[in-house]
Formats: sequence, C-alpha cells, structure tokens
Amino acid sequence: MFPRHLIDPIRTALRERPVVLLLGARQVGKSTLAQGLVAQGLLDRYLTLDDLALLAAALEDPQGFLAGLRGRVVLDEVQRAPGLLLPLKALVDRDRRPGRFLLTGSANLLALPKASEFLVGRVALFTLWPLSQGEMEGRKEGFLAALFGEELPPIQGEGRLPLDRLLRGGYPEAVGLSPEGRGRWFRDYLATLLAREVRELSQIERLPELARLYTLLAGRPMALLNWAELGRSLGLPATTLKRYFALLETLFLVRTLPPWEANLGKRLVKSPKVHPTDTGLALHTLGLDAGRLETDRSLLGGVLEAFVAMEITKQAGYAPFPVGLFHYRSHTGEEVDLLLEGPGGRVVGLEVKARGSVRGEDFRGLKGLAQALGPRFHRGVVLYLGRESVPFGPNLHALPLEALWRL
Repeated sequence: MFPRHLIDPIRTALRERPVVLLLGARQVGKSTLAQGLVAQGLLDRYLTLDDLALLAAALEDPQGFLAGLRGRVVLDEVQRAPGLLLPLKALVDRDRRPGRFLLTGSANLLALPKASEFLVGRVALFTLWPLSQGEMEGRKEGFLAALFGEELPPIQGEGRLPLDRLLRGGYPEAVGLSPEGRGRWFRDYLATLLAREVRELSQIERLPELARLYTLLAGRPMALLNWAELGRSLGLPATTLKRYFALLETLFLVRTLPPWEANLGKRLVKSPKVHPTDTGLALHTLGLDAGRLETDRSLLGGVLEAFVAMEITKQAGYAPFPVGLFHYRSHTGEEVDLLLEGPGGRVVGLEVKARGSVRGEDFRGLKGLAQALGPRFHRGVVLYLGRESVPFGPNLHALPLEALWRL
C-alpha cells in the first residue's frame, strides 16, 4: 500500500471541521485512505453507498438514514445519493462538533445542482489524485517549498526521458502491473467508468461520443480550450459538447488550467488550457507505447507539460502553504507554460522542455514575465531532461525534471 501525503491535512481537518469532503476519481485510493482513518481511531464506522442495501435506505429516507447513524462516520461514494446533502446540512447546523462525517465522492459533488450551497462553509474540501511520483517512491516532495524558498538546492538528474513514468500513470492498482496488464486495466477502467458513472450522473446514451471527446483531448494535452474547433472535429453542437466536457471534468478525467489574469496593463489570452489528469490512461487511450511516444516530439512536449502540471497539482494539496496554478500567455506572444502564485502573491514561472539541453532563448517568456511583474516575480525555472542544475541569471535556473519529486 502506498503512503498518501494528503492524509495529514485530512487528519487536521477532522479535528477542526464537522464535515470533510474527499473527492477523486474511481480507483485512486479514497476508500483505502478512509478505511485507514477508521483503523487509526479518527473515525468510528465506514459505510459505502456501493452497498445496495445502504444505498436503498439512503435514497428512500435520507433524513432517517442520517438520524440513525451513530459516532463519527465515513460515507463513501456519497454522490450516489445526493439527497443526503440537504438533511446533512441541517444535521451539521444543529451540531457542529468536528470530525462527524468524512464524505467521499468519485464524481465532483460541487458540480452537481445545488450541492455546493449545501456544503459551503461546512466542509473542508480535498481532492485525491492518482499517485504522485513522491508517493510511489515513498518520499515527501519538497519542490514547492524549494521554489518559493530563498535558495534552490542543487540536484543531479538522470539525463533521460522518463517514459516509464509517463506511461504507467498513477492509479495505485495499475502502477505495479506489466505494460500488457496495465493496458488491459486502463481499457476496462475507462469502459466501466463511462458506462456506470455517466449513466448515474446524466442521461447520456451516446457513450462512444463521450469516449471520442476524451481521446481527442488526450491527443491535445495543454492546448487552449477552443469550443469551435472541438465541435468541428467531433461533429457535435456546442451545447452537447459543453455538457460532455463537463462530465469528463466531473469524473476527474480532464482538468482545465486557468489563465493568470493579474493586472499587468496588457491584454492576456483568457482561454484555459486542458489536459488529462493521468498520462498513463491518456497514452493508452491514444494507443501509444514508448517507441511511438519518443518519436512523436510534438505530442511529447504537451504530455510532459501535462505530467508536470499534475505533479504540481497533487503536491499543492498537501503543501505547507496555498499555491495557485495557472498558465500565462499574452496576445503579443509572451508565454510561460505554468505560473505558480504562492505566499504573499509571489510568482514563480515554470517552463517544461522535452530536451536534454537548455538555451538562453528558453528563458524569453520568463524574462518577459519578470519584467512585467517586478518585485512580485520570485523565480523562473526551466525543467529539462538534463543532469545538472544550472543558473541562467538573477532568479533564473534550469533544473533536471527529477527536481519535481526529489528536492
């Protein structure tokens, strides 16, 4: 079993808040984490609404179901009975003792109608993503703390493309399988997820079109979201396309990276970027193995950038301070792959290069960002596939990709 770094913030929240909500895709380890908290004595009972008898009771009489619960309770897969949320709100408003409920959901409850208004101000919210590289290696990453610290410690890289990391993804059950076994797991996972979860969440019968949309997005990692282009590619009207896209987000299969819109006195591109949440699942869906990925350099750059974005997203969930993740692109062509906003509004820019060497021109976007931000600009970093940590001027550095999980 892999250690999950999110468990410490969840323990703290259970001591402070009446309800903790843990969201995440199917098979990322939510149930295992929740059962571990019961075993440690922080919660008393584990109940899952995948149990048909419990689900029937929760759907038939939500208020009576909750009234009959005693002690500190885990309610797993609570999205299957959204009618529980309104009586839960009333129950918690009468008694706000901390640690009363841990709710988990494999669909984003905040995207369900009226759910967010029942939960606002009452819950501590966490998202469990597939395993981070640090979790797979049994170490707690310090990358974000290092980025916003005073000095970047040197690190030695391996000097190679981490194809194995990109292809295995982070689903706990899949990472230890052979490539052939993992391929079968990914195929079955996507098919059953779409068949089961989508029909519970929305009246969609044309599942092949939803799968086609995911495949199209997987093949354009970190592209700007362009509804017209996607609609033309799939032959779908805008209303249907947006509904399908929202479902993929709700199921944690894709994620949008918002643009950074600080007042810089210039026009910025305001479209979000879109990327898959797990490169292993995305690459399997595209039918790509190590050989084909390594030769397709145009796709490789986007996949590597999506990989970095998700590693930072995972680490931000258990970082010692809040970190916002964005992209930056101006209408005049200045661009930074990833922009991190941390303590005190300080900004770190990240560029991701699928090459073993770094050139001065790779810092052009970071230098433009530094000039625009002035003292708010803390540091600019290019992550690359080389071995050495190299300074490239004041507050500008090239770091091996392994800094993500080994700093």
